[in-house]
Amino acid sequence: MAATRPGEGGADLLALRPERLREELLPLLADVGEPEYRARQVSGWVFDRLAVSFDEMTDLPLALRQEMDRHFVLDPLDLSVEALSRDGTVKHLWKLLDGEQVESVLIPADDRVTLCLSSQVGCALACRFCATGDFGFRRHLGVAEIVAQFRNSERIARDRFGHGIANVVYMGMGEPFANLEPVMESLSILHRGFGLGARRITVSTVGLLPGIRALALRPEPFRLAVSLHAPNHALRLRLVPVERRYPIGELFSVLQEYQAAKGRRITFEYTLIDELNDSPELARELAARLEGLDSFVNLIPYNPVPGREWEPSGRSRVLAFLGVLERLGVAAAVRQPRGRDIAAACGQLRLDVATGTDDRGMPPGAAASPGPV
Repeated sequence: MAATRPGEGGADLLALRPERLREELLPLLADVGEPEYRARQVSGWVFDRLAVSFDEMTDLPLALRQEMDRHFVLDPLDLSVEALSRDGTVKHLWKLLDGEQVESVLIPADDRVTLCLSSQVGCALACRFCATGDFGFRRHLGVAEIVAQFRNSERIARDRFGHGIANVVYMGMGEPFANLEPVMESLSILHRGFGLGARRITVSTVGLLPGIRALALRPEPFRLAVSLHAPNHALRLRLVPVERRYPIGELFSVLQEYQAAKGRRITFEYTLIDELNDSPELARELAARLEGLDSFVNLIPYNPVPGREWEPSGRSRVLAFLGVLERLGVAAAVRQPRGRDIAAACGQLRLDVATGTDDRGMPPGAAASPGPV
């Protein structure tokens, strides 16, 4: 799908909630002599029928479609690469209007599909286990660029899997709460515009306290996940540099406040790196850290990043860590890595394309499919 560039002063329709979208259209409709109900039609095309161009809006007059194309933006993404994993995972690299690229991932499981989307081009937080940090921070994504990942991926999911996206996780490239206002507005549009239930949307943070507090103030029951990876300050500082700014003790104080306000379970992501953060002693320390919180721990074997000396924890160490948590009453599970053959971990496909892993910019075993969605 070809990205449409904005007319002078034109609004990006994907950045607008349904009521605001209709308001933006009314002056144009008046100028061209079209009735106000056309705004509801356009809103239906954008949010219900997932239009990627004004040409698709075939029940609107051609002259109106041409005027909207001159004044508004509808599609800020081009599909650059599609990578298909042997396990069913589908990763997309999207080219933005300024030439930057971001990733999203569709993860099928049983009768549902989860979308992992990005909130920034790159990331400034430089977590040691994440490939995104290797090419640094380029810029924040705008509201429409975040929402378009959902809209485009929803079209693909319906076509490829026969049904739409059940869950959305802000866990791709970037730290969502470092791009707070666009992320918060995109949550509203996914929920109120596209009708995705708030309980089906999770925001994952490495621990930016202002963002956690802001999410706690929202009336909708959006879910929170915390990328933790260590139970104490010293070890977490080695893995997650933002620990210096928001130390783990302060983080957990704010999480207690969040849970008191929202009454919702918090998910913790814990990447297991062999002989670094996967000992039974650290599992006991983690259980103590979580005491008093309604929590769930996702244990994730490390997905190797080129240039790192680390290896994923072996099966016996993973199960031992899990066993300690379960014996101490912590709800936990091992999340199996998906899409390793297509560089599906955060930032890996973008990094591979940037560095030229092979002559297609793709790792071995992936299927590249640039072109229209």
